[in-house]
Amino acid sequence: MTSFFNSSSLWRYLVYFWTLVFYTVIIFDLVKGNALVECLGPLAAIYIGILAIYAGQKEFERWCHIHDGHHPGELFVIGWTILVFGLWVLDLFLGSFYKLPEILIYTYIAVLSVLAITIKSKKIYRAKHKWLL
Repeated sequence: MTSFFNSSSLWRYLVYFWTLVFYTVIIFDLVKGNALVECLGPLAAIYIGILAIYAGQKEFERWCHIHDGHHPGELFVIGWTILVFGLWVLDLFLGSFYKLPEILIYTYIAVLSVLAITIKSKKIYRAKHKWLL
């Protein structure tokens, strides 16, 4: 059990959990016409924090040669891209009923940034450790 808490598995499941929670609140906010917009800031902070910890843990494990899984961050970026683009389109058509909250744009940028950093780290790792691959 201690290996679970010392590995990226705990953080991966926390990212999955908070992604579902965050997406659910975002959809409810849309349906209720920005009635839950005050909840999005704190949820974004939690989500970005856990995502950063997970990505950092995963990269640390890679560089210490103990990375044992393949969980592509591109899927999170695809999900966020679809969500933000869809909400932006709905913002255009729903008029004053719904406005795309700025915090979602900031969160999207943070998710893109985490992916960009991990991709660069992976490329550097592979270049430096070709003999291991």
